[in-house]
Amino acid sequence: MSENRINQDSQVTLHFTLKLPDGEVVDSTLNKQPASFKVGDGSLLPGFEQALYGLKSGDKRSFEIDPEQGFGPGNPQNIQVMPRDSFNEMELETGLLVIFQDAAGGELPGLVKTIHDTTVEVDFNHPLAGKVVTFEVEIIAVA
Repeated sequence: MSENRINQDSQVTLHFTLKLPDGEVVDSTLNKQPASFKVGDGSLLPGFEQALYGLKSGDKRSFEIDPEQGFGPGNPQNIQVMPRDSFNEMELETGLLVIFQDAAGGELPGLVKTIHDTTVEVDFNHPLAGKVVTFEVEIIAVA
């Protein structure tokens, strides 16, 4: 087993679990293929990559990642008020994830935040924005 340690440009294979403060698992590679990426390729947010620096194959760690290093603090401008009749074909409920088309034809997910008589507030922030997350990793290989 090599003693290569993770740094800029390392090729890394790892298992990870991403949890919310209440312990809810948001994403995990356990019981699946491990994730492989090159440090700096944009696969991981910079705060997650920074936490891995210096680790080597076989290391297991758990890190708390603050919103500023993770998915961002959340931007109030990303909460849009839309006419309720834009949703006539849907059964609306708070917490519903709706996929909208952006100007370029891509998909833009939004979470129904509040439903009023004539309007609906939709939050286009990342669902984990503003949340502290726990990032558990097991390093499988470093090259």
